[in-house]
Amino acid sequence: MSNIVIAPDSYKGNMRSPEVCEIIENGLKSILPKLDIIKIPMADGGEGTVDSAICARKGMMKKIKVTGPLGEMVEAEYGLLGSDTAIMEMASASGIELVDKNDLNPLLTSTYGTGEVIKHIIKTENVKEIIIGIGGSATVDGGCGMAQALGFNLLDSEGKEITKGGGNLAQIATISDKNIEVDMKSVNIRIACDVTNPLLGNNGSATIFGPQKGATPEMVEILEDGLANLLSIFKSNGMIQNEMPGDGAAGGLGIGLRAFCNAKIESGAELIIEATGLKKHLEDCDLLITGEGCTDGQTIGGKLCAVIAHTAKIHNVPVILLSGALKGDIQKLHSLFDGALSISSGHGSLEKAIGASKEDLYFTSQNIAKLYLSK
Repeated sequence: MSNIVIAPDSYKGNMRSPEVCEIIENGLKSILPKLDIIKIPMADGGEGTVDSAICARKGMMKKIKVTGPLGEMVEAEYGLLGSDTAIMEMASASGIELVDKNDLNPLLTSTYGTGEVIKHIIKTENVKEIIIGIGGSATVDGGCGMAQALGFNLLDSEGKEITKGGGNLAQIATISDKNIEVDMKSVNIRIACDVTNPLLGNNGSATIFGPQKGATPEMVEILEDGLANLLSIFKSNGMIQNEMPGDGAAGGLGIGLRAFCNAKIESGAELIIEATGLKKHLEDCDLLITGEGCTDGQTIGGKLCAVIAHTAKIHNVPVILLSGALKGDIQKLHSLFDGALSISSGHGSLEKAIGASKEDLYFTSQNIAKLYLSK
């Protein structure tokens, strides 16, 4: 019987990718019980990144108490993939979902907890590599909180440590690494990021993402000035040579990881494809099924499902996309997918469609199996 790889993204706000995999598998096997199926739940560096890698690589999940975005204690997660690689999501420690909507304030929120997770991994796990997904942050602090947790001193003009939070970046006069608590050279840090925003300007971190994290127009100006000051210090200290796309991701954590940790920004989709071992499973595969909550022009432009499809094509594997909804110029989807199907069965509202999505996904998977049976 055919070998099928199921490798979907999450259906955002509805089903995480491991659950999507299970439903598709159950639908297929209800018709063709002897199918050889490999499930590889996918992510692009945002929500579900650790879960997908742990599931695909049969890794180990660990939990640690760290400082949340506003100083409260939270339980963050990270995963171990074999003996030499750890994977984490900054959102687990410093994410927007950890803060009540009424309390969102990027002048106050900090990436300190993210730094605590990194420090813990380096001190206790003896890994050579850390993959960090940086989607879903509650912060616009340029990674300064993370740096403080690692032992960097961010000092004002009087030599005093600045208070944590994005509102204090303009006070930084000097950065000292004399009290770093871990050997940053002992580990290679790779940033899973598909956001290309620069740090500053009209498309920058404060302007584009600040309001999503609770910033008023006045706050955006304060954050922009602070990030500009931080960038100037990074350059004058030789901590970065050039600005890069993605520096503005996660409230400037992109550039912060590069400057403080010598990290490298990489395509989140490509990095997770590597981390999950998808390519290896495509070597003996007859069909790949992927999926996402909504498909539009952004998918063709390089979202996760498109990168998965391109990877499958390199291995001459046909690809079917199962989407919650198809929008825009759907004819273009045939240039990328061998089949692109909406799972929706005609519900009148988005709420009803989401409510029936698991049943609809199961039914569509059964239809694929029936087509397979008839070929």
